Amino acid sequence: MNSLEIIGFKRANLGKRESKQLRLDANVPCVLYGGEDQVHFYAPMFLFRDLVYTPNAYKVDLTVEGKKYSCILQDIQFHPVNDMILHADFLLLKEDKEVKMDVPVRITGTSPGVIKGGKLISKLKKVKVKALPKNLPDFVEADISSLEIGKSLRISDLKSGNFTFLNNKALPVVSVETTRALRGAAEEEKK
Repeated sequence: MNSLEIIGFKRANLGKRESKQLRLDANVPCVLYGGEDQVHFYAPMFLFRDLVYTPNAYKVDLTVEGKKYSCILQDIQFHPVNDMILHADFLLLKEDKEVKMDVPVRITGTSPGVIKGGKLISKLKKVKVKALPKNLPDFVEADISSLEIGKSLRISDLKSGNFTFLNNKALPVVSVETTRALRGAAEEEKK
């Protein structure tokens, strides 16, 4: 799995006023869960750019005042109006404990249905998987080589390695739908 480095600093004071001041100084208040104690820290907002505003999944190499942690981004909160990051939660990775994570879906192959004039519709951009940290995939591959018009590729059709899908197995990931032009051509043939 790809990794990204974030450098943080311990928070001396907790509370609304201190969090607000951190945000005004372009920092993000954060918490690291999963260890013996929670670690409250803050990190510069620009370090989150590659972690948050990308479709990829990353393992985070977190350094808080010299102490290193291997973790994943568990949850993030945004301001409802200006999309500024308000708060981030990280989860400590332990080699013997499974974690749940959203992983991007990467579409591969060429669909015969699209070649015939159908429209490829991506229903899910990410799927939720559960695995040991060493088995977390960078992405899940969705092969559409056999997808005809009107058919869908479902979670149950995806190949899983050393991980388990947590989404409903009947949920469509990608489908090929009939276009308006194709429907019009079919109606013309009937006349």
